[in-house]
Amino acid sequence: MELSRRTFTALTGTAAAALALPAGTAHAAPAAPATPAAPAGDAHRPAPGGRRHTVTFDKYALLIDGRPVPLWSGEVHPFRLPSPSLWLDVLHKMAANGYNAVSIYVAWNFHSPAPGRYDFTGVRDLDRFLDMAAEAGLYVIARPGPYINAEVDAGGYPAWLATTPGRARTSDPTYLAHADEWLTAVDAVIGRHLHTKGDGTVVLYQLENEYASFVTSPTGTDYMAHLYAKVRADGIDVPLFHNDKGRNGYWVPGAFDTGGEEGRYLYAFDGYPSPTGLPPDWGYFGTGGAKGGATASPGTPGFMAEFGGGWFDPWGGAEFGGLGYAESRRTRDAAFERRFYLTNLANGIKIHNVYMTFGGTSWGWLPAPVVYTSYDYGAAIDEGRGQTSKLLPMRQIGSMLAAFPDLGRLDRAEDVTATPVTGGAVRVYHLTSPDRGSHLYFLRNDNSTDATCTLPVSTAAGETTAQVRVAAKDMKVLATNLSLGRRALLSTTAQPMWRATGDTQDLALLTGRPGDPVETVLACRSRPTVTVTEGSAQTSYASGTLRITATLAGLTRIRIQGGGSPTPLLLLLADDTAAATLWPRTTDAGPLLVRGPALVRTAAAHGANLDLTGDTDTATPLEVWAPGHVKHLTWNGRRTDTRTTRDGSLAATRPLPGPAPVHLPALTDWRYAPENPESAPGYDDSRWRVCDLTTSHSSTKLPAGQPTVLYADDYGCYYGDVWYRATVQAGEALSLTYQGGTLGLLMAWWDGTPLGTHQLPTPAKSEDTVASWTATADFTVPANLRGPGPHTVAVLVRPMAHAEDGGANDAFKAARGLLSATLDGTPPTWRIQGAPAPDPVRGILNTGGLHGERAGWHLPGYPDHHWQRVSAPHTQTRQGVTWYRTQFTLDIAPTTDASIALTLTDDPTRAYRAQIFLNGWNLGQYANDVGPQHTFPLPNGILRTTSTNTLALALLSTPTTPSGLPTPTLTLLHTTEGGVPVHTVPSPSYRG
Repeated sequence: MELSRRTFTALTGTAAAALALPAGTAHAAPAAPATPAAPAGDAHRPAPGGRRHTVTFDKYALLIDGRPVPLWSGEVHPFRLPSPSLWLDVLHKMAANGYNAVSIYVAWNFHSPAPGRYDFTGVRDLDRFLDMAAEAGLYVIARPGPYINAEVDAGGYPAWLATTPGRARTSDPTYLAHADEWLTAVDAVIGRHLHTKGDGTVVLYQLENEYASFVTSPTGTDYMAHLYAKVRADGIDVPLFHNDKGRNGYWVPGAFDTGGEEGRYLYAFDGYPSPTGLPPDWGYFGTGGAKGGATASPGTPGFMAEFGGGWFDPWGGAEFGGLGYAESRRTRDAAFERRFYLTNLANGIKIHNVYMTFGGTSWGWLPAPVVYTSYDYGAAIDEGRGQTSKLLPMRQIGSMLAAFPDLGRLDRAEDVTATPVTGGAVRVYHLTSPDRGSHLYFLRNDNSTDATCTLPVSTAAGETTAQVRVAAKDMKVLATNLSLGRRALLSTTAQPMWRATGDTQDLALLTGRPGDPVETVLACRSRPTVTVTEGSAQTSYASGTLRITATLAGLTRIRIQGGGSPTPLLLLLADDTAAATLWPRTTDAGPLLVRGPALVRTAAAHGANLDLTGDTDTATPLEVWAPGHVKHLTWNGRRTDTRTTRDGSLAATRPLPGPAPVHLPALTDWRYAPENPESAPGYDDSRWRVCDLTTSHSSTKLPAGQPTVLYADDYGCYYGDVWYRATVQAGEALSLTYQGGTLGLLMAWWDGTPLGTHQLPTPAKSEDTVASWTATADFTVPANLRGPGPHTVAVLVRPMAHAEDGGANDAFKAARGLLSATLDGTPPTWRIQGAPAPDPVRGILNTGGLHGERAGWHLPGYPDHHWQRVSAPHTQTRQGVTWYRTQFTLDIAPTTDASIALTLTDDPTRAYRAQIFLNGWNLGQYANDVGPQHTFPLPNGILRTTSTNTLALALLSTPTTPSGLPTPTLTLLHTTEGGVPVHTVPSPSYRG
């Protein structure tokens, strides 16, 4: 390749300076208010505080203070991790792994136990989460509903809303009054964190969620216009959007009245393609139809508000063959992410949100009927906060987007065809930057075998041919005409990951799969001095170009000096294994690169000192490329002795320590007590509510012949188990129709004698199975119990949450509990009892209506000394509720972050459920005969890692099989040395 003098001068002279990245490049943490604004290369991170900012957009990208910022975001739900200290842990892991934004749902039901009551304290402290996002250096996409779906009870609507008139998700005035009240409360919090107001980092706000109903009718357009006006009236001045459920073109700009505002509303859409199919072309390379072009909204940037980072699993585990979320993670692995997410970028997506990045736990009565407790989702950060192999592609892509501003403005270029050398055909997406002349070639291999191909590429020195290997079912990026600090990159067949301009040397990091042959060509005015200081590479120089070829194997270091540049360049070629140990970071003093630890959380320079915090999962070396004036390192507050390497880095003279051993105790000394006194004929139910209502706002019609409403919600029994009792005279045929969601369950007793149990079925797929959520249980009273009355009928119903309302048809208002009940065809008069008053700390979703819950059996400090001592396993055969309690003590080193879970396993033919209470917090529901979940993470903060914990299990069992306590065990999920300071989550004890 021969460069003309003019081209050479353009790349290495004054133009090269314009292409060079400013010194502040990489992952910028928020700085003190007095710090000046970040340079253009830092636009991917929230700028330092102390001034107002602008947030707008053009057809390419979001513009923050006028600079294009491709958002590389991940979804996290604070309400699915009930330990606020750990929010920062997850946010640190996201920021370190290339994300520059976090998207959050805010669940109305989580914050509102009753109309007019809104709680943003404790585990519901949204202010605290948004502060932590800013601390971690992440922009925020706020999604407060009113409706969120999210596989949570009622799609996020509070259950009390089911008892109100008016159709939800429409312009009905009653519904709007309640929605406005919620928005007033939540917007007051979000408004304090707008990036446009100063130090906050909220840059986008979602109006509604996958609203595909009433798209062309006033019912919908008036509703959307109302939400828009309400949010603006609340002072939310960042761009607004709606996320279309699929690429339908619903609610594009202009679809409803925005009060004359122009350029303040974006179109976004969601996509959850099957991992066994081909990545869809949404955007520049779309095929056919009105929505097959650049985007459904050509004047706004391509915006995927949700793209599959995994998928959810139903009770029974049918989605993943009973293998649970490990199978979701396997099928949507790192290669899946590269192939699908890079296809999205190739199609012009500049705001990209991965749903989920941390799924967490649908604890208590939070989960919708379609999911079990775990919401792990197969996400890149697992339910126990562990970093999985899926994070590396996110770091590689996110760092690339951040370090190369060329990628903020790309257009589709002329099509390029790859010629196969070995393997099958490779799809090529060709994009170019209209500003800088960079070319990006996205190469996708949809074959089941590796492929090698050649393709023509455009460089500043003219057309050339590149040969590239693309792994099976994978994707990679080839780039030309980029700047590497003070040098010009003509082309590379390795994927650019990061670059930085330093005061003593420049650094560039290129990456790919192990075994990939790669070639990198740099412009050099004269022959440089090239030294390979680690690994193996071949170099050659001719006619103003330096050509470097290598096969990726670990980390290859190539130091390039001279050649027309006064500053050396350290070129790092890293395969995935090596790249996993490399952490780009930024301080106020400049960019740096850390090698070795399992995580780098923060980096702060103070003169000659650099303070790093992070995690290690084993004893590991530490190496840091930092600004030249840095001479000393600390790691997690401790000075680390270092030496200077020939590559210009500081290397620790001894490895960083790994975590201390963690010893988990056996769970012994169990105490046992059966309950359900409500089934006994002599039980006093005089304080229970009489079911005397004759009308309901439920979407379930009152059954014919049923004179009064029996629906649980209408009597304030919103969550968890519900008891019904009736006093009757003689009879023999008891017919009970109930509605409960997946695995809803009903038990009946006659004068304390069990009549039997009925359970709704396990779904065959991960979608709502509403048709199977209603059933009639018929029981025959034994002949020896039919004598003259009075008799007591007792019924326990376990509703498994409210339906979501994705179709805007008031499905969430479908009744829960009994619908109708007759004895010999005659309806008795019923009394009803549900959960006690909401726990002011743990919230309304924590408990239901079991006797033990109402009496505080789940709480620490409950006096269980009179309960029977039993050993695990313990077997019983009875219909009803049984409690087991024990205590255990942990002594884990304060600097060790141990993620611990409770594991329950038993013979799957034994039919019973167990609610798991740790220190009074309802952390999940186990269904032994259904599955698939057997392991339940216990979040630190609720789990006391240096003191004593109380564990209570409330078993709901049938007399058809043995049940009882299996042998519960504590399981160590992950352990690292480091972590974040964990504050104890308040867990009020029993008070008598």
